[in-house]
Amino acid sequence: MKLLDLTFPTPEENLACDEALLDWCDEGAGPEVLRFWEPQQHFVVVGYSNRVGREVNVEACRERRTPILRRCSGGGTVLQGPGCLNYSLILRIDSDPTLQTVTGTNRFVMERNRAALETLLARSSRRKEAPSSKSKIRNPKSEISVRGHTDLAMDGRKFSGNSQRRRRRCLLFHGTFLLGFDLGLVSELLPMPSKEPDYRKRRPHGQFLMNLAVPANQLKPALRQVWSAVEGLKEFPEERTRKLVEEKYSSDAWNLKL
Repeated sequence: MKLLDLTFPTPEENLACDEALLDWCDEGAGPEVLRFWEPQQHFVVVGYSNRVGREVNVEACRERRTPILRRCSGGGTVLQGPGCLNYSLILRIDSDPTLQTVTGTNRFVMERNRAALETLLARSSRRKEAPSSKSKIRNPKSEISVRGHTDLAMDGRKFSGNSQRRRRRCLLFHGTFLLGFDLGLVSELLPMPSKEPDYRKRRPHGQFLMNLAVPANQLKPALRQVWSAVEGLKEFPEERTRKLVEEKYSSDAWNLKL
């Protein structure tokens, strides 16, 4: 698997790059990829089939000049911005039997990501604990869990949401880690979702979401290791990304279609 640590200046470019990498691999020219990117501005991104008027406080977004975009994958509506670490996986469906189905793919990816975090937090706990016969290191394995199919949560609070898009031969699985995000802004720009996982229990955004106390420069190596993404990607489908920005991700016909 190749590594691409690349953040574009605009949300449209970052969303387009994920789709371009998927199509590139599906056509047989591109490799499997682990990509990282960190947004520099706030924007709302709705899932492929989300209705903007139901899932977004459109007037508040207009007042704040917060763009509303649509991604090519499913899942719910989220607010992105500084303090989020995004990752994207491009995987060949025939590379593992569990990738043949949506549910199998969810389990395959989420369990690996959870394992990476368990290892990272365990190391962090050991560094912080002073040597003592009375010291007790908390076991993150009992705290980090996969909830609602594609959420990662700690003590029942969500810090990572994920979704996927499938083509004939390859799939895109991508998500966000909340690391130092302005959680208060979520309640201003997003109403309660029309659909929610059972474990949310109608909790408002401020009581349901949390930031994970891990810096991006520590989380990235942990994910790189679990996905064996060692060698950097020397090229990417730049022209395809640009075309998708112009024809799709900058268009209200796509972003506001529902």
